[in-house]
This record gives sequence, C-alpha cells and structure tokens, in this order.
Amino acid sequence: MSKRSNTANGPEKAVNSTSNAKTQDKQSYLLHTPNPGHFSLIRAYHLADFITLMNGFCGFMSITSSMRYCINPHDHRPLWFALGFMPFGLFFDFFDGKVARWRKKSSLMGQELDSLADLISFGVAPASCAFAIGLRTPLDQLLLTGFVLSGLARLACFNVTTGTIPKDASGKASHFLGLPIPTSLTIAALMAYWVSQGWIQERIPWGTVAKGSVLEMHPMTLLFVFHACCMVSRSLHVPKP
Repeated sequence: MSKRSNTANGPEKAVNSTSNAKTQDKQSYLLHTPNPGHFSLIRAYHLADFITLMNGFCGFMSITSSMRYCINPHDHRPLWFALGFMPFGLFFDFFDGKVARWRKKSSLMGQELDSLADLISFGVAPASCAFAIGLRTPLDQLLLTGFVLSGLARLACFNVTTGTIPKDASGKASHFLGLPIPTSLTIAALMAYWVSQGWIQERIPWGTVAKGSVLEMHPMTLLFVFHACCMVSRSLHVPKP
C-alpha cells in the first residue's frame, strides 16, 4: 500500500501511522522528519549513545592532557592524566554495548559514534601521548600519523564488513578482522611504565637512531608501526571473547 492511499483513508490513520513510527523507531523519526523540533539530534540519542560520547570525552581529555604536559614538561601530572583517561574510555566502550543489548536499542548512528569515539580514544590519544613523552622526530611524527590513519581505516573497514562476518546464534560476530583498535592500550600501558621509571624525553629506551639525518627516529616508534599493520590486516582473525 502506498503512502498516497494511507493518506486517502483519512487524517486519523495518518496520525496513527506517525505515532507508530515514533514509538517503533524514535531515532529514525527524529533524524528524518523535516521539522522535528528543537534539540532533535540530542533527543534522538539512545542511552548507549550518551555512554559512547563519554568514551570520546575521555579520549579528548587525554589528548589535551598530553598538550598540557608539552607546555610544562616539568610537571608529570598531566601526563598521568593523559594515560589514565584512556582506560576509562575503554570502560565506556564496553559499557555502551552492554546497555544497547540490555535495552535492545542499537542503530547505525550508534555504530558510527562508537567508531569515531574509538578513533579519538585509542588512535589519536595514544599517538598524542607518545609524541608528548618524546617520540618527536619528523619520522616519529610521520609513523605516528600512519598509526592513526591505520586505526581510521580499520574502523571504516569494520563498519562496512561487520554484516558479512559469521555470527553465532545470539547474533554475535565470531571474530574480528584485524586487531581491534582498543588493543592500543597495551602500548599505553607500556608508556605508563616508562613514565613510572622516568624513561621519557631523552631517556626513552633504545634512544634514537640515524641522529642528525632525515631518518632519525626512536626505535620504540616501531611498536606503533607493528600495531598499525595488525589493525589493517584482513588475514588476521582475532576471536571475540
């Protein structure tokens, strides 16, 4: 039955159809209605979406904390904040999925929000922290940028292939294609150990190689390169817990 015939049956049926649309999918209704009212984007969020935003909040707070440390490298407290916000981001990353399944409310917008928040918290934030603690040569900077771009590519690939991955009876995917970006927190944990030992700035383990040349770099930056390669690998299947 076409929309035209629905309307022809009378205004009451049209009102009921609109009401049912609001009840069944409030988010879709608010996002696609021409004049949904004020603050429609905020009203369209599910509870899980607000939790996802907290993941992004933690990621950006980590980034700005790294910046604060660069302004005053004698005060290590901002560096600890930068490292500490990342695990909180992981907490919200897990929690939003649980809330979405509990309330049985998930959406494409929630999926996109989750990927964007993950890129901030587990891509840009660790790379910013690495730069802050001393991985700052031009080549270091280029390789850290490659790490962030690999995370971006990995998340985009996940969004477009998630429907093709085999799932179990509950609808849960059996594995990840490539290393999930939150695993970058293992590198963050290593950086936290460096900070606790005072191995930062000129005291980073293994120092630098090719000093004075365009290839000058810290070998520890290769950890980010290795992780980046694992994230974009489609042959690497990581079982879901």
